[in-house]
Amino acid sequence: MVIATKFGFGIRADGTRYGLDSWPEHIRQVTEASLRRLKVETIDVLYQHRVDPNVPIEDVAGTVKELIQQGKVKHFGLSEASAKTIRRAHAVQPLAAVQSEYSLWTRDPERNGVLATCEELGIGFVPFSPLGAGFLTGKIDTTTKLDAKDFRSISPRFAADARAANMALVELLKQVAEKKRTTPAQIAIAWLLAQKPWIIPIPGTKNLTRLEENLGAENVQLTAGDLHDIEEAASRIPVMESGCRKPR
Repeated sequence: MVIATKFGFGIRADGTRYGLDSWPEHIRQVTEASLRRLKVETIDVLYQHRVDPNVPIEDVAGTVKELIQQGKVKHFGLSEASAKTIRRAHAVQPLAAVQSEYSLWTRDPERNGVLATCEELGIGFVPFSPLGAGFLTGKIDTTTKLDAKDFRSISPRFAADARAANMALVELLKQVAEKKRTTPAQIAIAWLLAQKPWIIPIPGTKNLTRLEENLGAENVQLTAGDLHDIEEAASRIPVMESGCRKPR
């Protein structure tokens, strides 16, 4: 088991956020607080949650480097960082992981140079929301009611028209899942695992059954032919935001 946590948001005593804060002293403070709450002596992976434009990334990397030298952190990671920022941080303290959204319906890391940079520098890539915030599981359709407190209720991709348009991608996953005698969620995760050996998706769940289902994706074997067919079919499905279509 690998324990990862993050820093980067300013958080008041009452738990509310006041923006980004990656100044060195704040990093040290929240790391100590995380160690206490997690009841561990060392954090396996410490990520910067969001790049702070007010703090040079070299200062951030240097501070984490000190924490690593002190034995409080094992590895450094970035989240939602550009290829340029990754290179600058890596030059100060080698990165173990970069975390960004990546799935069959979010292909940005392929186009913005992040995946290529990670491969060049030997950095692991950790896709969050590999199931498209649940959409790629096939459990959400145009009739699904989302709670007002659910972030998806205000997400353009979960608007009624976008959901209807994006169901084609879910149908593709269902077809492949039926062929493989598995589930759409497992196909979506298996697709990510098949992209590169250094890609480690992190699907989130609060349900044990779903956790077991997600873990089962490791046993799903997608052949080169399967991957080609999925890519070919997915390339003809433009993922839609509400009111517009996003080129793949």
